[in-house]
Parts: sequence; structure tokens; C-alpha cells
Amino acid sequence: MKVAVLGAGAIGAYVGAALHRGGAEVHLVARGAHLTALRERGVRVLSPRGDFTARPHATGVPEDVGPVDYVFLGLKAQQYAGCGPLLDPLLGRDTAVIAAQNGIPWWYFHGLVGHALEGRRIQAVDPGGAVSTTIPVERAIGCVVYCSTEIAEPGVIRHLEGTRFSIGEPDGTLSPRCLEFSRAMVAGGLKCPVESDLRNDIWIKLMGNVAFNPLSALTRATMVEIAGHPGARRLVGSMMAETLAVAHATGSKPAISIDKRIAGAERVGHHKTSMLQDLEAGKELETDAILGAVVEIADLTGVPAPTLRDVHAAVDLLARTTAAPAAR
Repeated sequence: MKVAVLGAGAIGAYVGAALHRGGAEVHLVARGAHLTALRERGVRVLSPRGDFTARPHATGVPEDVGPVDYVFLGLKAQQYAGCGPLLDPLLGRDTAVIAAQNGIPWWYFHGLVGHALEGRRIQAVDPGGAVSTTIPVERAIGCVVYCSTEIAEPGVIRHLEGTRFSIGEPDGTLSPRCLEFSRAMVAGGLKCPVESDLRNDIWIKLMGNVAFNPLSALTRATMVEIAGHPGARRLVGSMMAETLAVAHATGSKPAISIDKRIAGAERVGHHKTSMLQDLEAGKELETDAILGAVVEIADLTGVPAPTLRDVHAAVDLLARTTAAPAAR
């Protein structure tokens, strides 16, 4: 199996190292000092499950890799529309794209057979069809990441917790390509269940992201600090309840209670969310995929979501006022 990891950052390099350890042919596409370190020393993983080093091929030029069987996308959702020049050289006739993103994916209503919104484009995550054009939905395999990693230094990935990467087809079939990729992930020491309805997993993870990510960016607080503040905890509960209502309106029924979801986030401890980390690093925030798309789906399904709308307005203003001058 030949796999390219496009965007070999904290999650991507960790997955690439594991796949390489399991015997797959892996090519990491990265840039900057991180790429230099990957070329010189490989990927060094520091993990409570055991440290290891892998030395897959690393490059900044996808043309050096050519078509692969699978592309694992380690990019942020807002980078998908513009990734065509990097992605295209990696695509063969049957190449599948594993889209490991936070929030609502661009393919969400594709393959949702029988739903009134089947095939509907979500503007927040697929503006003008730009993502669907770059990554045709027939190539897409969804992926929900239950894993926390960070770049300790260039070429060094600190694995904090979790090894589960749930995957699934938009139409719910247990396809041979999903099963093959799952086996490769398991061979590398990761968990990779193939789900017949990945949308339930999307909503379960999103219940946490939709609340903790924007609130952490607005307050600079960690998840345990937010959960430990009575007023903030009530706000999280309201946002999660509204998110569940939106999920139910799309036909999904995530099997988790609000109390259990908050408790799970609280157990993570003093961990900064990805949105807070991006804010502190001066990077673009994932507001559209994590919150904007949920508000858009609420509009499409007629679900009142006043708390989500208010927090979205606040974090959207934050994103606009903290954006780099070139991005404004």
C-alpha cells in the first residue's frame, strides 16, 4: 500500500510514522524546519504507549511522490479548497482521500439517502463548491480523530492520548478500500474502526469541539478550567444541547449524554484546544467547520440555536480582528 500524508504536522506525522511502522510505503509531505528534520532524522514519536522512530520518505514536492493508493489529509478544513496544486500530483484513478478534519465535512449531505437535504452543499465548508471540485466526494473517506498530539520540536511528535481514527464512507458502505486502510492502521498500532454511520461519530466529537474550542479561544482557558467554572459549564451544556438537536434533525442519533461528554473533556485536563493553539500561533481559526456549519444546518433544518449563533458571532469577530493583515 502506498500512502501520502499531505500536511504531515502533529497528527499527520504521527499517522505516517505508525503506518510506516506497520509496513506501508509512506510519503510525508511537509514544509519548513519540520520537513528538514523529517528528512534528516525521521519522525520521532514520544508516547506513553512507547517511544519509537520511523523514517518514511519526506518531501515538500508532491510530484516526487506521484499517484498513491491513499492520501491522508492532515490539513485544516479551511485549507481544503486551496490544496489542489499539492493534492493533484498524488491522485491516480482510484486514489482515496482520508479527510481527517474537525467539524462538519464538506461531503456531509452526500450519500445521506432519503433525507430531504441529500446532496445539499454546506456553504460554510464548501463555498461555491470549491472543496467538492478539489476533492470529489467519490474519493472521500471520512475520518474522526480521537487522538491528541503536538509537535514538541521539528520532527518530534508528542503523543498525548488516544489512538482511535474512526473512518467511514459517506454512503455508509463497508467498502474494501476502508477495510484495507483500517488493516494498515491496525498493523501500525492504531485503532481504526470502519463505521457504517460515521456521522454519529462526527456529532459526538463535535459536541465537544463546538463548545470548548470557541470558548477556549474567547477566554484563553483550558478545557478543565471551562468545565470547572459554573457559568461556563452551563454555557457548554446549552451549546451541546443545541448541537444534539441539529444532529437529530439530520437523522443522526449520537449515543452520548451531555454530562458524559463534558466529563470526557474535563478528564483531558489542562489541555489547550486546537483553536486556542491556532489563535496563539497566529493561524486561521477553524470557525466555519466547527461552528459555522452547525449554524447553517440549523437554518436548513429549522432548529433554533440561539446560543450557538451568539458564540459563533463572537468567535467569528475574534477571527476577523486577529487575522494577519494579508488575510483580512
